[in-house]
Amino acid sequence: MRTHRDPRTLADGPSVLDRMARILAARGLDRARVDALPDEPEPFSPEAALSAGMPPRYRDAVADHPLVLAWTRQVAAQATAPSTGARRQVTCGPSLLMAGVTGAGKTHHAYGALRVLVRAGLGVRWRATAAADLYAELRPGTTTDAERVLAAYSRVPLLLLDDLGAAKASEFVEEQTYRLINHRYNAVLPTLITTNLQIRDLKAYLGDRFTSRLAEMTTRVEFEPVDRRCHQRAA
Repeated sequence: MRTHRDPRTLADGPSVLDRMARILAARGLDRARVDALPDEPEPFSPEAALSAGMPPRYRDAVADHPLVLAWTRQVAAQATAPSTGARRQVTCGPSLLMAGVTGAGKTHHAYGALRVLVRAGLGVRWRATAAADLYAELRPGTTTDAERVLAAYSRVPLLLLDDLGAAKASEFVEEQTYRLINHRYNAVLPTLITTNLQIRDLKAYLGDRFTSRLAEMTTRVEFEPVDRRCHQRAA
C-alpha cells in the first residue's frame, strides 16, 4: 500500500536541502554559485518593445504636426480595455492620409504617431509595410500564403501603409489595395497611409471605389513641399 508523507517534511526538512546539494554536486554545480545567479532582467517597457520593432532610422521619430497629434488623441479616446483593470487597447478609430513630396517627413511622423500612442499607456498591436513590399508578398508564385498575408495586414488593429503609389499601377495592385482598404474601412480600423500623390492621381492609380472609401475613412494631412532630407544634407 502506498504511504503519503507530510508535504511539510518534503519542503522544510534539512534532508531535502542535503539531497539538492548532492544532486547539484553530482552535476558539477556549486550551490553557492547557483544561488548567486542574477534575477531575470526586467521585461522591455512597451516603448522599448515598440522601438525594437521599428526600422532603426525611425526609432526616435517625433510627431509634432497638429493634425497628426489630433489623430492620436482621437484613436486614444476610442481605445478600450478587454477587462476591468486591463490596459486599454487600440481596437478601432479613424485613419490618416499623409500626403506630400518625397522627404517631407511623412513616414517620420507616422512612426512618431505610433510612439505617441504607446507613450500614452495604450496597448498597440501594429504592422508597417511599404506598399511595394506588400504587393511583392502578395504576388502569385511567392513562397508565402498570399491570402494569409493579406488577412494579417487587413485585420491588425493599426496599420502603417507607407509610400502608397510608388509601385507601378496594374490591375493586381488596384485589386489588392482595394481589398485591404475595404476590409479596414468596414471594420473601422485605424490606418496610417503616406503618399506622394494627390487625390486625383490616387483616383487614376487605384480607381473610384478605393478613393471613395479613402476620402470617407481618412483625414488628409498636407505636408510642406520641402524635401527635408536634401536640406539636412546641405546643412
